[in-house]
Amino acid sequence: MNYKRFLVAIIILIFIIGGVYFIGNNNVNNETETPEPTNNNANNTAEVTKSDGSEFLMDTLVRLRVHDENSQAVLEETFNKLRYIEDKLSKTISESDVYKINENAGEKAVKVSEDTYKLLQESINFAERTEGAFDPTIGPLVSLWGIGTEDAKVPSEEEIKNTIQKVDYTKIELQEDNMVFLKEKGMSIDLGAIAKGYAADYILDYLNQKDVESAFINMGGNVSVHRNKVDGTLWSIGIQDPDQSRGNIIAVVEGEDMSVVTSGNYERYFTQNGVRYHHIINPETGYPARKGIVSSTVISNNSSYADALSTSFYILGVEKSFEIANKMEDINVVLVTEDDQAYVSEALKERIRFTVDELEVIYR
Repeated sequence: MNYKRFLVAIIILIFIIGGVYFIGNNNVNNETETPEPTNNNANNTAEVTKSDGSEFLMDTLVRLRVHDENSQAVLEETFNKLRYIEDKLSKTISESDVYKINENAGEKAVKVSEDTYKLLQESINFAERTEGAFDPTIGPLVSLWGIGTEDAKVPSEEEIKNTIQKVDYTKIELQEDNMVFLKEKGMSIDLGAIAKGYAADYILDYLNQKDVESAFINMGGNVSVHRNKVDGTLWSIGIQDPDQSRGNIIAVVEGEDMSVVTSGNYERYFTQNGVRYHHIINPETGYPARKGIVSSTVISNNSSYADALSTSFYILGVEKSFEIANKMEDINVVLVTEDDQAYVSEALKERIRFTVDELEVIYR
């Protein structure tokens, strides 16, 4: 009898020790990866984790959040891909494709990567669609004004008149074998109005290939989401209030697999003699755009489209913008004017919620 009692005691002790072991090892902490709830079925035992990261790239602070079984590895590779895109498209990195094209303007064609060539094709397409409001050869005017740099100034009319002659997207020659030629010396390409959108599309394509559970990308005024939130609900993306004094958002857009890109006069500007000069230059006039718009937002599942069009619509004004948007698929618009009116695509009616009372909302 004593033997049986002893044996039972040993078995109970084994269970107790084993239980402590499993409890202790079930609580694993990681600063960058934390367990997330998931809708995976019971057969999928892999745990979805969350990884966050941020880095200054493409002239803005990029913030990423990835939910996946291998979230940290995906996050690191995503930043690698963003660095690759920046190294190709930056106008200041001496080894970039864009820098080399500009350095050889009027002299010879330059061989570029397939990604750079593809983006230049898209850029010319948008220039045609917007009748030149979007122009990838805006570089000379951007440099002349220097907005966002220590050299920002209001140029003379003569300087603007001379510089504007170097802005003409029809003088980009795309040759065979990924060769690119700027036809006149002094011309320069600046892809700042589309590069972040292209970069977002580039990594969204990677996330799709990897079948990543869910992800959020914030590149300044460019926000993109992959699929829906990890709990199965829709993302809610805020549109910044162009009046910085309010310090909040004007609206929230709900959705999944979408990009929300906003251009506004609050992003980069300087003030001289009481006049605000912002960074969105009209290629036709050579001056910052003055069409009464203070904030231009485009919502689309294509981030390149949203990026290029948000800038273009700021320049073009309400009527022309909606004329273009209504001819395209999956292009929804929110244009806020200086007289506190918000012109909104009808298709957004069930997806958008305004958070301020000052705006008169007009759907069209």
